[in-house]
Amino acid sequence: MKIAVIGAGAIGGTLAALLDRAGHSVEVTARGERLAAIRAGGLRLTGRWGEHRAHVAAGERLTAAPDLALLCVKAQDERAALRANEAALAGVPLVVVQNGLDGAAGARGVHTGPAIGAIAFFSADCPVPGEARVLVPGPLYLGSGSAPPSAEADAAARVLSTAIQTRAVANFAGCQWTKLVVNQINAMPAITGLSVQETLAEPGLRRIILASMREALRTGRREGVTFGSLEGMTPLALGILRSAPAPVAGALLRIMGRRLGREPVLGSTLQSVQRGLPTEIDHLNGAIVARARALGADAPVNAAMTALVHEVEIDHRFRTPHEVIRRIRLP
Repeated sequence: MKIAVIGAGAIGGTLAALLDRAGHSVEVTARGERLAAIRAGGLRLTGRWGEHRAHVAAGERLTAAPDLALLCVKAQDERAALRANEAALAGVPLVVVQNGLDGAAGARGVHTGPAIGAIAFFSADCPVPGEARVLVPGPLYLGSGSAPPSAEADAAARVLSTAIQTRAVANFAGCQWTKLVVNQINAMPAITGLSVQETLAEPGLRRIILASMREALRTGRREGVTFGSLEGMTPLALGILRSAPAPVAGALLRIMGRRLGREPVLGSTLQSVQRGLPTEIDHLNGAIVARARALGADAPVNAAMTALVHEVEIDHRFRTPHEVIRRIRLP
């Protein structure tokens, strides 16, 4: 099958290489050093899913209409990427692999074909241009809203399952909220420059991360969300994070950190900071702040973390754990 991957970064690059390895004809979009590296030597997959060098067509825009497309750019770049590839994507089923809550819904305002939401529950990075390294394996989840998966989602899942474990699920919106809670581990590395494992191991930083997760869980409950299950993140685990005594919930976070393995996991937000690019923080912690305010509530810990990430984006100076703990006062 002809499959396009728009945005061959960590997640998009991983998916493109896996799809090529599965025998599909893959075209990717990329820019700058990444595009030059892919054109010169292909797209290299390394890490937990083995090694593969994918020699794929690559350019700043798609050159031909695919049978299926994956949109793997950051949330703030979604509209521009779809506009740039509008001609090739006309009427094509589009899988939006994106953090946050509004990816597929936002795509439907621009895209003329079916738009299917997707959650990538694996972690990857780009150690050098042209390489996607898988740090923590996991599946793809596809769907839309709270209804059972559509026929288009089921069809896309069958195709993607040839390359990576993929599930079309009901209550996709609830699964997005669960991933948003998990993504609360993303901000602290961007603020401190430390890995996810290091921030979850530091008691003061771990308390702040737990507080941000609890704000996210409270906000979702106020909005009437039924949280979905993503691998080990079940309603039971979320209930422990939400309401168990802090030492018990903190122990669960320490276990999460250990399960990430020994290879430092930086998170996509820190990776963006390191490359000098705008982060998705307004669609992660910032989304909790916006949703809480819309409900007449607040999310002060998430607001403070969002502000600190933006400060680091501007002045390129990581904050020490002591400074973060001093700046973010917990009740």
